[in-house]
Amino acid sequence: MRAVLQRASRARVLVGREVVAELARPGIVVLLGVTHGDGTAQVETMARKVAELRILHDERSVLEVGAPVLVVSQFTLYADTRKGRRPSWNAAAPAAVAEPLVDAVAQALRNKGVDVGVGRFGAHMDVELVNEGPVTVIIDV
Repeated sequence: MRAVLQRASRARVLVGREVVAELARPGIVVLLGVTHGDGTAQVETMARKVAELRILHDERSVLEVGAPVLVVSQFTLYADTRKGRRPSWNAAAPAAVAEPLVDAVAQALRNKGVDVGVGRFGAHMDVELVNEGPVTVIIDV
């Protein structure tokens, strides 16, 4: 499982003209990719990292300040660009595997008391955010 975390002063996800999720206050945007073999262990580790990583102001975590999190599935994080000009997506898990795991990460964060918004799995989404800092962190679990 791979995630790109961005500290954001504001963010929202649109599908067409519909806002399907947004950060109502500063928080973290999580672009989340799932690969073959990911399961519950990766879900729990990722949720813990997102909730506890000290990347907000004054080296504080989402749990410490009650910051919201916006989770957006993104299979393109597993692009293989080593050969040619067209990325291979073979390392990305198929939707039937990835969708429940993305949902499980969001639920694991909710279980920790985090306010979580989610994108729409499989939809063409416009993700708007203001990367505050800028702070961007990549997590592989």
